[in-house]
Amino acid sequence: MKAILQRVLSASVTVDKEVISSIGKGVLVFAAVAPGDTEKEADSLANKVLKMKMWDDEAGGRWKKAVTDIEGEVLCVSQFTLLAKTRKGTKPDFHGAANPEEAGRLYQYFVQKVRSLYQEERVKDGKFQAMMEVALVNDGPVTLEVQIGGANAE
Repeated sequence: MKAILQRVLSASVTVDKEVISSIGKGVLVFAAVAPGDTEKEADSLANKVLKMKMWDDEAGGRWKKAVTDIEGEVLCVSQFTLLAKTRKGTKPDFHGAANPEEAGRLYQYFVQKVRSLYQEERVKDGKFQAMMEVALVNDGPVTLEVQIGGANAE
């Protein structure tokens, strides 16, 4: 699985001109499922999302607090385009993304895992396979890439 974590002051998802999810201070997570990903990768990613040190502490210590420490919110958005291959030509190749049925199942598992590890009411979601408008106010800006499993995992 691959994710982009953005530290935000606020974020929201709109589908068909209706805001379906919104958060205040916290983390916006764009997540993608690759072929071969399992619950193990989803569990690892959920843990990393909630434990990633993205905020300073009260004493000014840099990168000391996670979203759970600041009692922030989490907005998860499925985004298969994160797995596009762009080395050849100018048309993205999406064969690096899992098929929609498997991706949907594992993405929903990931969101539920984040909810179960944190406070369910503080974890929001987009709409899988929908055309979404995602609005955000990036704080910093702070944007991190996280890869779990696969050849490029760190």
